[in-house]
Amino acid sequence: MTDDLEQLGINVIRGLALDAPNRARSGHQGTAMALAPLAHVLFTRVMNYDAADPEWPDRDRFVLSAGHASILQYALLHLTGFGLTMDDLEHFRQWDSPTPGHPEYGHTAGVETTTGPLGQGFGNAVGMAMAERWLRARFGEAACDHFTYMICGDGDLSEGVSHEAASLAGHQHLGRLIAVYDDNHITIDGPTEIALTDDAAMRFAGYGWHVENLGEASEDLDALEAAISRARAIDDAPSLIIVRSHIGYPSPSLTDSPSAHGLAFADAEVSEAKAAMGLPDQPFFVPDEVRAFYRTAGRRGAPARAEWTRRVADLPDADGFRAVLDGAVDPRWTDNLPTYDTGSAIATRKASQACLHAAAAGIAGLVAGAADLTGNTGAKLSADDHTLSVEKPDGRQLHFGVREHGMGAVMNGLSLYGLLPVGGTFLVFSDYMRGAIRLAALMGVRVIYSFTHDSVGVGEDGPTHQPVEQIAALRAMPGLQVIRPADGNETAAAWQMAVAHDGPTALVLTRQDVPTLEGVGDPALVARGGYVVRPATVPDVVLVGAGSEVQHCMGAADLLADEGISAQVVSLPCFGVFDAQDLAYRHSVLPPGVPAVSCEAGVAFGWGTYAEAHVSIERFGASAPADVAMRELGITPQHVAADARTLLASRQGA
Repeated sequence: MTDDLEQLGINVIRGLALDAPNRARSGHQGTAMALAPLAHVLFTRVMNYDAADPEWPDRDRFVLSAGHASILQYALLHLTGFGLTMDDLEHFRQWDSPTPGHPEYGHTAGVETTTGPLGQGFGNAVGMAMAERWLRARFGEAACDHFTYMICGDGDLSEGVSHEAASLAGHQHLGRLIAVYDDNHITIDGPTEIALTDDAAMRFAGYGWHVENLGEASEDLDALEAAISRARAIDDAPSLIIVRSHIGYPSPSLTDSPSAHGLAFADAEVSEAKAAMGLPDQPFFVPDEVRAFYRTAGRRGAPARAEWTRRVADLPDADGFRAVLDGAVDPRWTDNLPTYDTGSAIATRKASQACLHAAAAGIAGLVAGAADLTGNTGAKLSADDHTLSVEKPDGRQLHFGVREHGMGAVMNGLSLYGLLPVGGTFLVFSDYMRGAIRLAALMGVRVIYSFTHDSVGVGEDGPTHQPVEQIAALRAMPGLQVIRPADGNETAAAWQMAVAHDGPTALVLTRQDVPTLEGVGDPALVARGGYVVRPATVPDVVLVGAGSEVQHCMGAADLLADEGISAQVVSLPCFGVFDAQDLAYRHSVLPPGVPAVSCEAGVAFGWGTYAEAHVSIERFGASAPADVAMRELGITPQHVAADARTLLASRQGA
């Protein structure tokens, strides 16, 4: 039953959903209007939270995967007292406003994750539910005992990432995950039926979800609440509640119109819709009794939060629990990092595996796995760390299956709980998870990607598996720390950078063995992003490389020395960190005026900042043994030396 005050509150939410985009002349009104009753039920009848403490660890989580309907979430955050002001709503989608076009984690109190790219929020919610269960299994229900609620739409369920994440959630029996599917039959292009005739109920039942189709219940508060209550009682499966809604409702002229997905409501249609709801025709109308009602709902969880605070203080491992939530790291973890003798050889993926074991011993919240490539990518933990499963939900070894899209999104959800997820796949398949990587960088969350098989050194698998452009593409992403270590010792230093970083890190690692090089791997120097590994008092030329190609710069320096040419060799494992160093340091590594040649087994894009000539691969690779592929594509010391001679000759001729 809906009483008059609740109905007024829902209409006020709809009014705000009309007004803020109308003021901005930008945004999405119709979905927010249709979902106002559902959001009302979640924030006033169902969810356990305290708006006065948005960071309370045992709060229920709310994910608006359909992030284009952000004004719906902002309206509830304002009304329930999370700190958003009416002025913030009036500045919806404006510069430096806490109400951006799509919800952004860390930007607005009460927003649990950044959503908007459809399907990503779905995957984040799966990761959150996995993290909640992991913490509950490790530290008990006294520490962690809550639910993850998510609203998704046709767009979310159409994107492939949601299929992968839903499949994993069903396999993991995540009973604390409850998704409500807004089945409004509308896309931007028109009715969903022009492109989508899936039976979502059958699909999710096939994934192992509990599914309930409520049909025409989007306005029935009691039916919505009852369905959510039934879903909460399902311990061994995530739940999908399907609700047939009507976009733009209760607009007399735009309900169920595809145009209502966006900014369809001009001033006249706004007035018309408000009249249909019995609201005064004034912008941002919130009567005192509505605000008081929602503020009371926003503080309803305060006693539970206070009780939780008392319980946590008495936990047997309260310090351990806090350490995970805070992402704490035992500073002694570096004592167990491997070291390698000059002249030995090891693939950097294998060196990374040893580093992972050291990190796991010092970071209680570290979990690791891969997209069906656990051993191949150095993402396998020790035998003492059992697999995270239905039977052992506190396991640290993850198995994502062949689901790179889903893995990236789930990792982001895990990290939002304080865990440090490590996820592995071949570098060429980083393209599959690029959307999730981008959101990790945007949010600044701590995740570590173990991207292996980093070049044509993959060998016989050929160009489909040999990355050439992926490293450059990842380096172009703001906020992503990309490190391509040259050998085992530099890999250990790279791990120290990754663990210390306050955002995502991509470790780019070799499949093939590479030699351990003299002068390479000092953690203090690697931490500066680039450094001199073979100095020259008065260099004629600088040879600068990254990853497995630093060895070729070393070899080229030997060849040039025999001809009386002095070459300074530089390892540049992390462009972004090097670029952040002071000018004097950068000039000490790459002296201005000294010609430079770069070498990397990939495209030269991005290297122009550091060198004038480039030994690179400006084509796709070829199927052949790794050493043959490298040689035939010109990644050799001889080629580096030849390009250095040519560059010096051109300088002398000029």
